[in-house]
Order: sequence, then structure tokens, then C-alpha cells
Amino acid sequence: MSQSPLDRSENLSHSANLADLRNLVQTIRARTPARIFIGRAGPAYQTATQLELRQDHAAALDAVHAELDLRRDFGREFVERWRLFEVRSQATSKTEYLMRPDLGRRLHEAGRQQVIRLCPPKAHLQVVIGDGLSAAAVVTQVPCLLPLLEEATKSQGWTFGQPFVIRYCRVGILNDIGDAIDPEVVVLLIGERPGLATALSLSAYLAYRPRAGHTDAQRNLISNIHERGIPPDTAAMRIISLAARMRKLHASGVTVKEELAKPTPKGLLSK
Repeated sequence: MSQSPLDRSENLSHSANLADLRNLVQTIRARTPARIFIGRAGPAYQTATQLELRQDHAAALDAVHAELDLRRDFGREFVERWRLFEVRSQATSKTEYLMRPDLGRRLHEAGRQQVIRLCPPKAHLQVVIGDGLSAAAVVTQVPCLLPLLEEATKSQGWTFGQPFVIRYCRVGILNDIGDAIDPEVVVLLIGERPGLATALSLSAYLAYRPRAGHTDAQRNLISNIHERGIPPDTAAMRIISLAARMRKLHASGVTVKEELAKPTPKGLLSK
């Protein structure tokens, strides 16, 4: 039985609408790692979605429990180029670090002395790398971000402190760094708590002359530094811009607001 011209027209219109809807869904999904319009099988997720969730959950667990090893993870050439050295917090193991956040906020005394010995004091910008809750994020993002930060710092005419790595690191350790070597602005690059969207997200915490007793109210944060979040070149530009405001205002935290610039072509800082 043949279709009437009207039926054929309605079918073509329906197919076009479905194609437009599929294109719209694909466009939206490309702009966010969030699981949207994933469909369902009755009241449950579809099998493919369920398997993806289990895979991402396993990746998040691996990221939290993984140990950072400088030469294995960064490579000898990177470590030697930046003369990276490692100290640790007062936590003695990953298990203790996860159960005792307070220990991750203080430098071990031997590490404190090493920082004092190897890092020039009073740098305009001091970068510190902390494993945090995702060593995978640090390994993935820092090799791209660190050279951009050094280049942008020197282009401002500032001194760039000796970078170093802290194992079992929490954000509050910024205070000990400030007390030890008195940098003007400290930037802590630390692995974020992984979620089901990504286990590779890095945070940059900034503080102006941090000291014992300072809290999150004296710190600024740029988060979601990863491929589908804030790319390294944009993150570096924002970090330097925020550090410049801190130096101008002699403050950080809630009294310093970030002024976001218009988007800059990717790779500008690396040229």
C-alpha cells in the first residue's frame, strides 16, 4: 500500500526533526563532561552507561590511592630541568594522609629544612606541587602548566622560585611554606578530589604571604584545570593575572576578586 504525499511529507519532517535532535544532543554533550540525555532501560541506566560509571569510579579510586613518583611519572629530563625535589607533610603514608587531613597541612621538619636550604627566599612567585587527592591530575597537568607559569612570571619581571613537590599534601600547607621562605605569592598546584566526570582535574590555590593561622578566607582558587575544563594556557594566564592583583593589593582571599579577561587564542603564552 503506497503512502500519500501528505504521509510522505510528515515522515520526512519527522526524520528531519529526529536528526536535528540528535545533532543538538551531540552538541550539548561535546560542551560538558556531565552525563546528560543518556537514556534509560526501564527505571535503570542503560548497560553502556552503567559500565562507564563503573569504569570512571574505578579511575577515581585509583587516582586517590596512587603514589606519586617523580622520575617514573615526570621522567628524568623533566625532573632535572626543573631541579625538582620532594618533601612530605607530617603524614607518613597515604592511608594516614586520608584519615588525618591535619597532618597533611604541616611540613615534616626535615622537609621544612630542605625547602629553606634549596629555595631562594622572598621570591615574587613560588610554585609548589602537591599530590593532593589525585596524583594522576598532577602528572597530567603540571608538565604543561609549569613552563607556562615560569615564562609568564619572567615576562612580568618577577622572580620565579624553585619549584618543589610535597607528598601527602593538603592546601593548608601553604602557611608553612610562607613561614619558611617568605615568598610574596605562593601557587599550590594540587590534585583535586576526583569525580565521575574526570580524575585528572588540577586546582591552583594562591595566597599572598601566607602565615600560620591563615584560613581559606586568605586564599584564592582556580579549579577544574584539565582538558575539558580550563586548559593550561588559560589557567596560567589567570594565575598570573590574579597574582598581579594580589601583589598590587598586598592581600589575597575574599578581598581580592579575579578579573576575567576576554578569551585569548590557545597557545598564546607558549609562543
